[in-house]
Amino acid sequence: MGKGSHRVGEDDGRTDGRERRRRYDSDVKQNDKEGKARDGQKQGIDDRKAYGWRPEQPTSQQGPMNTDCSNLGRSGGVYIPPFKLAMMMKEVKDKSSMEYQRLTWDALRKSITGLVNKVNATNLKHIIPELFSENLIRGRGLFCRSCMKSQMASPGFTDVFATLVSVVNTKFPEVGNLLLRRILLQLKRAYKRNDKPRLLASVKFLAHLINQQVAHEIIALELLTVLLEDPTDDSVEVAVDFVTECGSILHDLSPKGLHGIFERFRGILHEGEIDKRVQFLIEGLFAIRKAKFQSAVRPELDLVEQEDQITHEISLQDDIDPEITLDIFKPDLQFMENEKRYEELKKTILGDEFEEEKDSEEGSEDGSAEEFDEEGDGQMKIKDETETNLVNLRRTIYLTIMSSVDFEEAGHKLLKIKLEAGQEMELCIMMLECCSQERTYLCYYGLLGQ
Repeated sequence: MGKGSHRVGEDDGRTDGRERRRRYDSDVKQNDKEGKARDGQKQGIDDRKAYGWRPEQPTSQQGPMNTDCSNLGRSGGVYIPPFKLAMMMKEVKDKSSMEYQRLTWDALRKSITGLVNKVNATNLKHIIPELFSENLIRGRGLFCRSCMKSQMASPGFTDVFATLVSVVNTKFPEVGNLLLRRILLQLKRAYKRNDKPRLLASVKFLAHLINQQVAHEIIALELLTVLLEDPTDDSVEVAVDFVTECGSILHDLSPKGLHGIFERFRGILHEGEIDKRVQFLIEGLFAIRKAKFQSAVRPELDLVEQEDQITHEISLQDDIDPEITLDIFKPDLQFMENEKRYEELKKTILGDEFEEEKDSEEGSEDGSAEEFDEEGDGQMKIKDETETNLVNLRRTIYLTIMSSVDFEEAGHKLLKIKLEAGQEMELCIMMLECCSQERTYLCYYGLLGQ
């Protein structure tokens, strides 16, 4: 009995120990879970503080806030096809509503950007009336931004963009002033950041605006003074490119100032502290000066008379306001009145003839289908401007000459070829070309010619 009771006591002690150990483990796990939850909550609070978290607003206020942001945000957004945009504009009945103003703003932005992107020296005279037909007073910020982006993407067309700006500047001087301020601000920022590609593009645009006399020549002398004050390889290279572009106009308008700039170039050259490559650039600039520079403006881009041009004078030391808010859509309380005013102004600039021509072109396009149906019985004459028939004729003559066994067979086959009026000379030309391609003279061609 004693032994059995002793064993029962040991079993009870073991079960009590296991139970205590189980409770201890469960308490430890619970404490770990609570500690992790507290750490996670604290980390979430820290992340919210770091990212400027704010408590969520009630759902009833989220709708108006989102609509305000979409209406007052930057221009652009989701792409809308032109035909769908036109349909949406027709569906809006209230022409002074914010929705209609936003649709017209998007259409204005796309139209101005498209016209600026496709302008070149040949179609410039056709693009200008279309550009004036858009509301450039409302979209002057969009126009300046498109010009600067397009010029940055293709610096080879800088003179074309400068000509476009000069024509617009004669009618809307505030547009030319705004563009000049933005270019100068971009130039100053690029100079401080050592952004050479952007600086070269800005300097080139400024040089051509000076050539078109949109910007005053004092800006050029001020810029050259800044670039050559503490000369480095990059600053001297930029100055050489600038003088190469606008040296001709500076020679005419400010010869003494240009002489002082060239004396500074001569001093930099004699000091010999810059790279050899830049020294050769300076020597090349002196050679260009000796040749009296090239003409400032190409003849096909000289569209503005000197007395009609308005010149803006802005110093590099001035505080420049780029008016970035003009690039962003804002509702206009007097939208309809401003649109009517610009319509009247557009008629004074372009005249009623442009509107009549535009209406007649639209009418001719609409009536072309009807005219084709009415004149369906008549035959349409198609003139081939690609000279495909001429190329095929030359190929036939060449193959006939080269594949014939003797001159008699070649002459017999050539006489069977049907020639139209005026194509007899092509036969003689092809015989001469075939003969000229031979290494030595062959009597075959002489007999064929007889």
